[in-house]
Amino acid sequence: MKTVLKSLMVGLLMVIAVGCGGGSDSSTNASTVRLNMGIDSSEDAVTYLYVKKFSELLEEKSGGDITSMIHVNGSMGSDREMVESLQAGSLDIAVMTTAPQVNFMPKLAVFDLPAVFANVEVARKALDNPEFNGKVEKIYADAGITLLGIADQGFRTMSSNVKVQSMADMKGIKIRTMENPYHLNYWKSVGANPTPMAFSELYIGLQQGMVDAQENPYETIVSNKLYEQQKYVIKTNHLLHSLTLVMSSIKFDTLSDENKAIFREAAAEAKTYARKMTDERVSDRVKIMEDYGVEILDLDQSVLDEMAKSASGVYDDIRKAVGDDLVNSLLDAVNN
Repeated sequence: MKTVLKSLMVGLLMVIAVGCGGGSDSSTNASTVRLNMGIDSSEDAVTYLYVKKFSELLEEKSGGDITSMIHVNGSMGSDREMVESLQAGSLDIAVMTTAPQVNFMPKLAVFDLPAVFANVEVARKALDNPEFNGKVEKIYADAGITLLGIADQGFRTMSSNVKVQSMADMKGIKIRTMENPYHLNYWKSVGANPTPMAFSELYIGLQQGMVDAQENPYETIVSNKLYEQQKYVIKTNHLLHSLTLVMSSIKFDTLSDENKAIFREAAAEAKTYARKMTDERVSDRVKIMEDYGVEILDLDQSVLDEMAKSASGVYDDIRKAVGDDLVNSLLDAVNN
């Protein structure tokens, strides 16, 4: 019922937009293009800065012929619902992380390989690798979605009311995770007790002690004030929080060749901008948390190595699910 209501809402918004002269124009010969863009986060997040910059660049490069309406805070649906809308052509553009998309495109589980990147520079170089990126583009294309770019919000880190400095400290911690089997298995492998929970319920879940901990990038921890309910942030850096800029192939295929080139060019520039914003905002986010009294904890490399070793079974599961070719392509991109 929820999904049906969200779909009706999307349709109503688009009808209203058309009535105001802002509807999606699917004609390849039309000089104007109107877009609806959705994100499941607030305006105080790199996700929004990414899509906003993309929108501005499209308008600038097209001389005002391509304009957009950005819908924030999940008003166009959850990430899962937005994927469905992209496939149906009722939503034009979205920015979201890869984890919820695994339900639709199982091979995207390659992004769930834990501790695969030594640092963010290695991660970005690997994701920009033409061979690996081409394989990922095909995964999206086969699902009726056009991948325009991959930025990030830095690494996902653990926040907790339990001080964690060793693997032993992980034992039994109730940690909220996304509803992704590889994320669940990762936290089980390091001794924690993972609990899937809707993100909208997380703040209250932490407040009421339903969970002790959660894991997200600094951006999300701060923009959603999760740090208010946590004593520690532990730099596990177990996964890159990738942000994919994706478009309905139904819409993209209606564009003229000239406009397709504009979209690609704008997407490349917006990706660079989003990555820059992520890097610039890290120290500010850390200061906000520390000023509130949250303690930021580093883990010894020996502990990180032990966690990675414990998660070897997750690698095996992902290899089985996505195939050696895709996993090896990412590992080759990391090492070259």
